[in-house]
Amino acid sequence: MPTSSTSEREPPDLPETPDTTGAYPRLTDEQLMMLSRYGERKSLPQGTTLFCEGDRDCGLFIVLEGKVQVVQEDRPGEGARVIAVHGPGRFVGDLSILTGQAVYVTGIAQTDVEVLEIPYDQLKEAVTQDRALGDLILRAFILRRNIHADLGAGLQIIGSRYSADTRLLRDFASRNRVPYRWEDVEEDPEAETTLRAFGIPPEQTPVVIWKGQTVLRRPSIRELAELLGLREDAAARDACDLLVVGAGPAGLAAAVSAASEGLSTVVLDAIATGGQAGTSSQIENYLGFPAGISGAELADRAVIQARKFGATFTIPGEARSLDRLDGHFVVSLADGAQVEAHTVVLATGVRYRRLEVPGMDRFEGPSVYYAATEFEARLCRGDPVVVVGGGNSAGQAALFLSRNAAHVNLVIRHDDLNRDMSRYLADRILSAARVQVWRNREVCELQGDLGLEEVIVRDLRTDEREALRATALFVLIGSEPNTRWLDDVVTLDDSGFVLTGAGAQGAAMFATASAGVFAVGDVRSGSVKRVASAVGEGAVAVRLVYEHLVRGGRR
Repeated sequence: MPTSSTSEREPPDLPETPDTTGAYPRLTDEQLMMLSRYGERKSLPQGTTLFCEGDRDCGLFIVLEGKVQVVQEDRPGEGARVIAVHGPGRFVGDLSILTGQAVYVTGIAQTDVEVLEIPYDQLKEAVTQDRALGDLILRAFILRRNIHADLGAGLQIIGSRYSADTRLLRDFASRNRVPYRWEDVEEDPEAETTLRAFGIPPEQTPVVIWKGQTVLRRPSIRELAELLGLREDAAARDACDLLVVGAGPAGLAAAVSAASEGLSTVVLDAIATGGQAGTSSQIENYLGFPAGISGAELADRAVIQARKFGATFTIPGEARSLDRLDGHFVVSLADGAQVEAHTVVLATGVRYRRLEVPGMDRFEGPSVYYAATEFEARLCRGDPVVVVGGGNSAGQAALFLSRNAAHVNLVIRHDDLNRDMSRYLADRILSAARVQVWRNREVCELQGDLGLEEVIVRDLRTDEREALRATALFVLIGSEPNTRWLDDVVTLDDSGFVLTGAGAQGAAMFATASAGVFAVGDVRSGSVKRVASAVGEGAVAVRLVYEHLVRGGRR
């Protein structure tokens, strides 16, 4: 990390950014004194780069004297954009310091500065001594990540809104909470300017630009993940103790529990950490968070916790087969890689069902979504949208989108909003001014020219059809298990969910018919489809994992 490389640019003298949201707190004298035992004081001249966009394994910097700017790197036709200015008592860094990914911003000394640099390993030790301080730092980093996303800091993704490849890159970035700025080649003049600056013809889009200079032309998801540090290489060994397939709440809980017990743990997920819960705008019935917590924040906290204990994450890592070899398991991935493990926890969860209606094939790329996160909400700001589904996910999406959308139409196939939705959520929807509930309706067609313009719904009682104006459709209509790759390996029920336990009580209920393979969370037949129960199952199942390893002489 270039902790003392002097930049030629001299940052302009700007006032300190006020802290209005908790993203830029000032440490107390007691906190500074405690942290001073874990870091190294450094005197750096004006213009020194503390850390640079794209760096990994960065430390935390605490400003003791002077000012530090956090900027977004230069882009073609643009200068560096100042995001925040930190003075004495403030700490400078990015959420990636804790997740092990590349940072998305650059820190530069605006004046001559005195800073305290704390490496990640020492920071881990420090926050165990003061949990309130650790929570303060983590919360600030999460809020900063949201600010960076709102500003379009981080990646540039340039492509057509009608391109499936562009949508894939945007979805991957969104689900992994990676801040990015999307430039539409059809509508944004900046897109053409940028493409010309790099000499990129339109047929080579979508393009990802990183740090204003690294260009990926039509990249795969794996290439993008490797660029950002989302894929970690596990330590070389014959086989890890535990392989967790799926990084939703159940898988993350299993990873935290196993790694904290000293088990070498690898976590795979085809898309992102957090699973479907990671796309939830607000989870209000999870123990310990009376004000609610977003699925993204819950996932980020869990990943940081698992990494603290030594768990390794491989994303994307799509499992394609599970085989037994020489007394342990081999999971083959879609990209040809293999992971070997002595035990496997299946936590692959479920995926949302697709609407099979006229127009879906044409609009699924640019206008149909299966999650409602901050990123999707920005794309729909000021527009009318339609949400389909009667469960908690659909209800949370409708309320969340109503903050920025012009109008939200919630379509359900029955007349009782309380049937599949928590009462508190149904009550809020009924009182929301921008949400209208369409009961006893189903979507029967999507219409529009280049983009979605209308969603046609049919009254199930009268067969009457009505057109709802919408630029986006959010489909949250139930799910099916991610178990097609497990045929003939474990026993599945008639709906494709993994059978476990055969009536066993306690932890044993998570064991499958294949010794050493366990199933937890939504993918398990008979499970309660809630975040809290999934977390409990993942944590408890590790007891079975440990016992299996003991019987095999590996513990």
